[in-house]
Amino acid sequence: MQQDGQDLNELLKVRREKLADLKDNGKDPFQIMKYDVTHHSAEIAEQFETLEGKEVSIAGRLMSKRVMGKASFCNIQDKKGKVQIYVKRDEVGDEVYADFKKFDVGDIVGIKGQVFRTHTGEVSVKATEVVLLTKSLQILPEKFHGLKDTDIRYRQRYVDLIVNPEVKDTFIKRSLIIREIRNYLDNKDFIEVETPVLVPNAGGAAARPFNTHHNALDEDLHLRISLELYLKRLIVGGLERVYEIGRVFRNEGLSVRHNPEFTLLELYQAYTDYYGMMDLVEELFRTVANKVLGTTTITYDGVEIDLAKPFERLTMLDAVKKYSGVDFTSINTEEEAKALADQHHIKYEDRHKKGDIINLFFEEYVEENLVQPTFIMDHPVEISPLAKRKPSDPNFTERFELFITKREMANAFSELNDPIDQKGRFEAQEALRAAGDDEANSMDEDFLNALEYGMPPTGGIGIGIDRFVMLLTDSAAIRDVLLFPTLKSI
Repeated sequence: MQQDGQDLNELLKVRREKLADLKDNGKDPFQIMKYDVTHHSAEIAEQFETLEGKEVSIAGRLMSKRVMGKASFCNIQDKKGKVQIYVKRDEVGDEVYADFKKFDVGDIVGIKGQVFRTHTGEVSVKATEVVLLTKSLQILPEKFHGLKDTDIRYRQRYVDLIVNPEVKDTFIKRSLIIREIRNYLDNKDFIEVETPVLVPNAGGAAARPFNTHHNALDEDLHLRISLELYLKRLIVGGLERVYEIGRVFRNEGLSVRHNPEFTLLELYQAYTDYYGMMDLVEELFRTVANKVLGTTTITYDGVEIDLAKPFERLTMLDAVKKYSGVDFTSINTEEEAKALADQHHIKYEDRHKKGDIINLFFEEYVEENLVQPTFIMDHPVEISPLAKRKPSDPNFTERFELFITKREMANAFSELNDPIDQKGRFEAQEALRAAGDDEANSMDEDFLNALEYGMPPTGGIGIGIDRFVMLLTDSAAIRDVLLFPTLKSI
């Protein structure tokens, strides 16, 4: 390894010497301001029949070079892929060819020339102009051991994107997924809005916020953990159908499923309920998959997922009974629920009530079985402080979560619009916070004031964009779909 380090340092030194020579000879590439690009690599191959023999101008990164006396081949990589370049001394001139032979893999170059097909059938460009646009002073990692270390890949995503084409494809798909989500909602008459990131009260979810201080106002503020409470204010204001795709921040641990900052879609629609939200999210997932991937049958971690079939619908009680054998409809007290938890070796806290115990059973026995798309409906009121109670059983709420590949993909309610009930729920959350639960919601007096003006019956839903992208790109970890994931400083 020491020898490799010495070799690498020597190569880095040579690159800087080459740059110094270029500057000394009035050829400083960093003085070039622009380069006119007419085509990209994939377009040249796709449009070969019309481009053959015609001049094109391309630019990109030099990924390989084979010098063979008076003629050479190289590969240029741009945002669409790679294209082969044929560089002949008699075509570009002695001086340009001599300079080209000194180019390094990683340099960024501009090429002008004619499109042709080689004897081996490869679509290529015969260069008439070769310009060094940027001198690369670093060595691409594939030159030595490749970029395999995931930590380095995440920390140096710019290199990861250069040397791993499948990574670039993932993030192109991410952009397309978000675009198609917007298209779907815009076509459903939703309007996109923006709400505050810095908030005096971080509510709308069970999570610990990041805290900061605004010097000019001399007030403590928080980074939002949800988009919910401000979007509902807009429903009160009469906008009827609103959505936001935005970053939210939760001061929690890191895992393959969690990053402290992530992208959330939340939407709210007046005059509908959680059944309306089920129909919407099912159609949304199908539509986006079909638009981006061209199919509603996808493969995740080797398992085929069929988004075309109607999504299964189970109440939380039925799901717990199905997978654990425990029927909570016959359990009437917290003591009985905790005794069951003890029997099944499920840990709980003293503050937990029957609804919390049901949820713990769900997490223990049910989630791992929810591979195909499944709506889990009717959550206990204790874990759903912003959802409307079921008229048939006020201990449960009109709430669902969508699970696919054992992961929660969406969370939705028939939104609670009774300000008196909402105040009571906030008070219960405040009691939990006082008892040490720093993820409990806080009282939001302005939101209660908004509800007192009157919010129509409303359905709302939150979808984790990052998990949605993971699903459609077959990515194992959330870091694989975040360009710059949160990492511990080194």
